Amino acid sequence: MKPIAVICGPTASGKTGFAVDLAEKLNTEVVSADSMLVYKRLNIGTAKPTPEEMRNVRHHMIDVVSPTEKFSVSDYRNMALPVIERLLNEGKTPVICGGTGFYIEALLYRSEMGGFGANEEVRAKYAAVLREMGAEEGAKYLHSLLEKADSESAARLHVNDVKRVIRALEIYECTGRKKSEQHDTKTPRFRFYAYCVSFPRETLYQRIDKRVDEMFERGLVNEVEELLHSGVRRTDQCMQGIGYKEVIEGILDGVPWERVKDNVKRNTRRYAKRQITFFKRMQNLIEIPFKALETNEKFKYTEDLF
Repeated sequence: MKPIAVICGPTASGKTGFAVDLAEKLNTEVVSADSMLVYKRLNIGTAKPTPEEMRNVRHHMIDVVSPTEKFSVSDYRNMALPVIERLLNEGKTPVICGGTGFYIEALLYRSEMGGFGANEEVRAKYAAVLREMGAEEGAKYLHSLLEKADSESAARLHVNDVKRVIRALEIYECTGRKKSEQHDTKTPRFRFYAYCVSFPRETLYQRIDKRVDEMFERGLVNEVEELLHSGVRRTDQCMQGIGYKEVIEGILDGVPWERVKDNVKRNTRRYAKRQITFFKRMQNLIEIPFKALETNEKFKYTEDLF
């Protein structure tokens, strides 16, 4: 079978344009791997690609769930994996594009986290915490428990990645060992090449700041107001995304708008830094200089796909 192409990297690095260029050249389709693009009606704050930017290249895993729904890594894998397999069976090279590392890994690998089987009794105990405290407060509480038990794993996991937080707590409780001290077993499902556009840190941060300014100019505040008026709650999973949670603080808590904008920029830069660290650990990673994106030189880095 043909290999898979993975276009990954930090936010505002030009992944979407590069993925579309590559998909056109390979006559294939793009599978988004972004945890915010799955939500319908979240357009501006997610930098969702427009039809013009997609250029008639078919995209998958965009606008697949309602803003009020929860969506997990396993939900993503179960929906996206059949698309990957169909494209491979058709003799095409799937192009996975996104910045959510856990989504990408869920497609590329079969994983046994910690090499330890499930303990349903322990999982039920933590699930009860979520029911009793509520999704948001329960998630914070479980993450605080993990910080005490395994600070390294807690640092890697977002507070809303409840499934993995519970899994790390489960491993610690049942084995007495930290998940961060154990090696996950990852078996590749497919042959793949990963491509990451390399920017100088300051240049990337400037691109991020510019993108955030443009989001506010295009009506990010109005987008969030409309979502709230339609029944989306600030505690819903999609509203925890960068850009949305800060704007809600401006709308509902009265945080000054200049501070809101600065917070979005700061939090996005921090997220980009974490993305860079995550993807540098990927197997078969090929870094592409950002200046190559402006020319056909970028395709010389992808010769193994042809």
